[in-house]
Amino acid sequence: MDTLELIKKQLAENKIILYMKGSPKLPQCGFSAQAIQALSACGAEFAYVDVLQNPEIRATLPKYANWPTFPQLYINGELIGGCDIILELYQSGELKTLLKQATANN
Repeated sequence: MDTLELIKKQLAENKIILYMKGSPKLPQCGFSAQAIQALSACGAEFAYVDVLQNPEIRATLPKYANWPTFPQLYINGELIGGCDIILELYQSGELKTLLKQATANN
């Protein structure tokens, strides 16, 4: 399976997935840490991929998504955005709504 196919498979199999540097328990950059805090504050369960451990994904995903930086949050296979957008959505209450809608259809 090539890297692009792997990314598409991950997006299809996970309603909420965060591509980040590090892990939720040990984020390796401040932006990833802030994204984790916002998601955790919403009580969301989510999958994650540590792009530092997956250099092929780290190289391919920005081209696929047309988004150059990490973290990248996807809900139902759709790119929501990076740290700034995640925090804006969290502060407005929209993030919690998006996350609830994504998990309501389980």
